[in-house]
Amino acid sequence: MDFISRRNWFFIISFVVMLVSIISLLIPDGLNTGLEFTGGSSMTLEFQEDVSQEELRSQLTSLGHQQAVIQRLGEGNFFIRTRTLEEAQSNEASEREKIISDLSSNLGTSVEIRDFFSVSPIIASETVKNAILIMAIASVVILIYITWAFRRVPSPFRYGISAILALMHDVVVVVGIFSIAGRIFNLEVNAMFIAGVLTIIGYSVHDTIVVFDRIRENLIRGIGRDLSSTINISIQDTIGRSLNTSMTMLFAIMALLLFGGPTIQDFLIVLFIGIIVGTYSSIWIASQILLVWENGDMGKFFRRLPLPFPSRRQ
Repeated sequence: MDFISRRNWFFIISFVVMLVSIISLLIPDGLNTGLEFTGGSSMTLEFQEDVSQEELRSQLTSLGHQQAVIQRLGEGNFFIRTRTLEEAQSNEASEREKIISDLSSNLGTSVEIRDFFSVSPIIASETVKNAILIMAIASVVILIYITWAFRRVPSPFRYGISAILALMHDVVVVVGIFSIAGRIFNLEVNAMFIAGVLTIIGYSVHDTIVVFDRIRENLIRGIGRDLSSTINISIQDTIGRSLNTSMTMLFAIMALLLFGGPTIQDFLIVLFIGIIVGTYSSIWIASQILLVWENGDMGKFFRRLPLPFPSRRQ
């Protein structure tokens, strides 16, 4: 299969998917962020007698929690997310205890807290900064490592930049697809999501390095008439390994999604999407970026893309 001659199609597909992802992220509430990023309190309540969701919402509204998110988990069990609840001061009861006491008396049934989690807005803002910082540091380290590892081939820095561009492609697409899926399946961006994205960064770069390493070997051995044919041969040499590895991981993730608990569900969904996108970019995007850059075709490709306004010529 000639992968190189079809590179413009691969670029266009990625461009369209990235554009849809960015639009989804720019729409208000593009990501359904969890407590780790917005701050607030969440608790799982178990009522001894069955209570309707409408009754529970009415009681929480009367207690000053009009914006509370309420989800039924089963008969008599509810997940509730509110603003950050204040802790007890001196001899006064905490806001959480007041809610439980009022719900129990007003609904006429005993209430038990099965789980409680709270994050202050300050900690939430720090979490956002740390997540961005970690991804930035990871990208710089990856760039330095790839540039050093490929120092014996011409333009090793371009290998690193190509890998980072493919990595950015993966992150944007994964986050964008997760944004769309979040609106449909109510998925949250939480700490497990960040862990999944960081895992995808490592997996995608690893798969890209496998292809780049074969390109380096074939360049040294003089296989291929030019860089284009060398890259095409290298992709053919590694595509079987990449697809087999990815399929094995996808089967394992699907098994965990079917039989695992809901705690790691967001993490598994990010992995599932990321492995598919990462495998695609390692084979059809990263090496193609390297080729068009080496051949000086990068500018030609972008000039062919439709612009939202006509260009001005001198």
